[in-house]
Amino acid sequence: MKPEMITLKHGDATIKMPASSLAKLALASTFAVVFPQAANVEPTVVGTAPALGEYWPGQGGINGGLVAARGDVPAHYLIFAAKDAGSFEWGPRNTDLPGTSKTDGKLNTELMCFEEKNYPAANACAEYEADGHNDFYLPAAAELYQGWLNCPQVFAQDCYYWSSSQRSAHYAFFMHFGGGLQGSFAKLNEFRVRPVRRFFI
Repeated sequence: MKPEMITLKHGDATIKMPASSLAKLALASTFAVVFPQAANVEPTVVGTAPALGEYWPGQGGINGGLVAARGDVPAHYLIFAAKDAGSFEWGPRNTDLPGTSKTDGKLNTELMCFEEKNYPAANACAEYEADGHNDFYLPAAAELYQGWLNCPQVFAQDCYYWSSSQRSAHYAFFMHFGGGLQGSFAKLNEFRVRPVRRFFI
């Protein structure tokens, strides 16, 4: 589910942020006036982000790098789970799943999880939990590619990983971290699955 966005304008300046972040700022301002000693409200991002490929305490996994805002999805960090969820089939062959994206794995996973048909790879990611977070999903092809660019060492090098991006009714895209190969295979193959989540800034 995409976060509700609020747009604030003042003169030539425009700020777009999740409603939850705006609520935190409003509360912080209120407390600063009414209770100055209690105005120490935790910011959205505490301190600096850990190095690429390092575990981000409290975020459920590894820093996969910053993703620029795209469409309705604001800028965020990709947080890859610290370990694979296992090996699974992508889903039913001979079944076209309209609307899948090469960049938005969260949307893809939601589409698959709402279908009556079984999509094991997406379901495994949607069920994954770490550090109290249960908003993981199966990465899109572009998100896996960012993992290869920023932290390939945290993935197995001798196997394929499913993305949530469909190529056709028969095939879906995969990533091989040993050499950066992307391609497509039949959906009935069992490949590794690495959940990911978004940490909005």
